[in-house]
Amino acid sequence: MQDLRYPIGKFTPQPYSAELLADWLNDIKRLPQHLENAILNLDELQLNTPYREGGWTVKQLVHHVADSHMNAYMRFKLGLTEKNPTIKPYEESKWAELPDTLNIPVNISLTLLHSLHTRWLELLIHISPEEFGRTVYHPEYKKEMTLWFLLGMYAWHGNHHVAHVTSLRGRMGWS
Repeated sequence: MQDLRYPIGKFTPQPYSAELLADWLNDIKRLPQHLENAILNLDELQLNTPYREGGWTVKQLVHHVADSHMNAYMRFKLGLTEKNPTIKPYEESKWAELPDTLNIPVNISLTLLHSLHTRWLELLIHISPEEFGRTVYHPEYKKEMTLWFLLGMYAWHGNHHVAHVTSLRGRMGWS
C-alpha cells in the first residue's frame, strides 16, 4: 500500500548536473499552474477535506506551499548575498492553523505563487554552478545545506504536494 504522506517518495539529494538543473527549474516554473490544475473545480467541502487521515486539508496544503516557497525564495536570496547565513525555521503546523490559512480563499495563495515563482525562477536561472555550492545553515537540523540541495528539495516539495491533491482526487473519484 502506498504511503499517503509521500505519494512520490521522499526527496533524495542528487549531485549537480545540467540536465537535473533543467528539470528542477522546470518544476519550479510549472508548480503554480500544476497546483492550480490539481484543485480546479473543487468545491469548498472538497477543499476542506484532509488529503489523508490526520493530514492537512487541501486548502491548508495550498496555503502551506505558498508559505514554504516564500521562505525558500528568501533562503536563496540570503544564501546568495551572505556567507553561510543561518536561516529561520518556522512551525509549519502552527502556520497551517493561522487565520490567513483557514479563512482566505486558495486563489490568493495561487496568485501569490504565480508571482513568486516568476521572480524565483528569474533568480534561479542566473545562478552559476559554483553559486549553487553556496550554503545556508539550518539550525533545526544543525547542518549546512547548499543552494543546490535546496533547489532539489523545493522542486520535489511542490510536486509532493500536488501529488497529495491529485491522489486524493483519484481516491475520492473527484473528476
